[in-house]
Amino acid sequence: MQDMPARTPERTTVVLDERTRAAARQLARRYGCSVSEAIRRSVRRQHDVELGASSGRRRERTAALRRLFRLFEDNDPAAEVKRLKAEDEGF
Repeated sequence: MQDMPARTPERTTVVLDERTRAAARQLARRYGCSVSEAIRRSVRRQHDVELGASSGRRRERTAALRRLFRLFEDNDPAAEVKRLKAEDEGF
């Protein structure tokens, strides 16, 4: 979401029914932002769901996956499960 070009914001008026306004206020409280910002974030997320993530966002995701692959490169899943089960028996 950060890869959008910096521009002067444009004002758009949106008429919300009471249920939608309540949902927007609830999201704003959850995100700790203004209702307008909660609506902006929601529109961007819906855009990504419907039309796919931007190329910048895909690059970020790919880089994150590569970091995870490196972190778990020498990990033995069977040994990890065995260790965790042994730790759980102590409780």
